[in-house]
Amino acid sequence: MKHTIDSLLAENRRFVAEQLALDPAYFEQLAEGQHPDFLWIGCSDSRVSPNLITGTGPGEMFVHRNIANLVVQTDMNLLSVLQYAVEVLHVNHVIVCGHHGCGGVKAAMSGHSGPAHGLVDHWLRTVKDTEQYFWRQLEPLEETARLRRLVELNVVEQVYNLGKTSIVQRAWHERRRPFIHGWVFDVGTGRIDPLTKMIDSDDGVQELCKFARGEVSGKVSGKVSGEVAA
Repeated sequence: MKHTIDSLLAENRRFVAEQLALDPAYFEQLAEGQHPDFLWIGCSDSRVSPNLITGTGPGEMFVHRNIANLVVQTDMNLLSVLQYAVEVLHVNHVIVCGHHGCGGVKAAMSGHSGPAHGLVDHWLRTVKDTEQYFWRQLEPLEETARLRRLVELNVVEQVYNLGKTSIVQRAWHERRRPFIHGWVFDVGTGRIDPLTKMIDSDDGVQELCKFARGEVSGKVSGKVSGEVAA
């Protein structure tokens, strides 16, 4: 059913009635505060609902979303969310989750040969840089496989960026938390697959660094012990 504004409000009333029928104190308890264990950094794509695909409920997951699930060191919005989640809410896990079929990554792939997308082209510059760096790996792939691989490489790059923020570095020094994770969601199957191991140290992040490994991108074997090399 195609929703309208009126139908959204009607669905809200139905939601409230159903929840109160199950638990008359539900909203009173919800209003007391949040204690999430997870921060989700994901894409704004309307098909990727973090709570829906992970089976979590209200209060269990703090969420930040942007086009192509980027962790940009100058993005004050993301950094504010990250700092609040790590230093105030004390989340134990931060998940960067990309998804196959990502429109942002696809737009970045079009490069100079594709249409201009306006401001979003500036936002996607980091994805374009990832594509350029790994072009020798990506070039032999057909278009669909290339998009899937770039989605994965982008996730790993963002996990690296996340681990290098002063917020995460300080938290690791003080309490060895949070663990950070790179995941990819397949819209076509509904499955989430881990792309990185669980990381809680700068040494773990350094293993993802393409410069430290000197890759200028010959073929990479892909998943090794639950990881996708970047």
